[in-house]
Amino acid sequence: MMSETARTLAPAGNARWRRLAASLRRNVSGLAVILHYPSGAAGLVVVLVFIAVAALAPLIAPYGAFEVVYNADHSVVRLSPPSWQSWLGTTNQGMDVFSQLVWGSRVALVVGLLSALGSVILGTLIGLVAGYFGGWIDEALMRMTDVAFGIPFLPFAMVVISIAKPSLGLVILLVVFFLWRTTARVIRAQVLSLKTRPFIWAARAAGAGDMHILFRHITPNVLPLSFLYMAIGVQTGVMLEAALSFLGFGDPNVLSWGIMLNAAFQAGAMRSAWWWVVPPGLALSLFVIAVFMITRAYEERLNPRLRMM
Repeated sequence: MMSETARTLAPAGNARWRRLAASLRRNVSGLAVILHYPSGAAGLVVVLVFIAVAALAPLIAPYGAFEVVYNADHSVVRLSPPSWQSWLGTTNQGMDVFSQLVWGSRVALVVGLLSALGSVILGTLIGLVAGYFGGWIDEALMRMTDVAFGIPFLPFAMVVISIAKPSLGLVILLVVFFLWRTTARVIRAQVLSLKTRPFIWAARAAGAGDMHILFRHITPNVLPLSFLYMAIGVQTGVMLEAALSFLGFGDPNVLSWGIMLNAAFQAGAMRSAWWWVVPPGLALSLFVIAVFMITRAYEERLNPRLRMM
């Protein structure tokens, strides 16, 4: 009897997974629309270049992130301008700026992707539950969101990091805590509109439960917005990590673009050693602009009225 029950439930479970996979494919395939926009395609190419650099960092970087460059006479190459030996010069401690720039791209991508993914998952779940169930659940979750909106990120993050041990994981958690609130409000507003649509009434009349309606019928319709806010979260996460690192609250055991700028500032080289300051600042700006161009193109796909502007 158990085997017959298992055989009966297996096709239903497989069908649900197939429907969910099909929904995800439809939403992800919508990202291909970005290629029809020149700015979106250019931004995607730039982001892919950063991803390739981060993935191939051990092959691209001639030195380690904290490795010191020496002359033939074993003296340290300090504050050397760009040369054939060090393409982007060296720092006051003799570290290769180009190698640090390459290794720093890994931290930027890790922080951006993990913080964006975590904030979107948390914000989407809260928005779905609050918008669908309403009542005291909605009231409690939205008041919690209001409280989160009232907390300034940098002062709060600096206090937390000062109390706890600075680490990259803690920075990611703080960025997630800051980013989820906007996603939750937007998803909740979308769910409030979707749950009054005729197809939801039909599903409820057919005997579908709340979880089935929420995750089978409503969630696929809010995923495009989730993807949009995930892209926005990537650039915001990178900027916030750079801001914390520049202020001296980054993880000292890893190297990021913000930490490079902080080291240049602490050494008083912001004006005298342009080759130390310009590369990380330019890389940070280029990455953020590229992600913005992608989000702009995807936003036009979600809202065609923007094409008329």
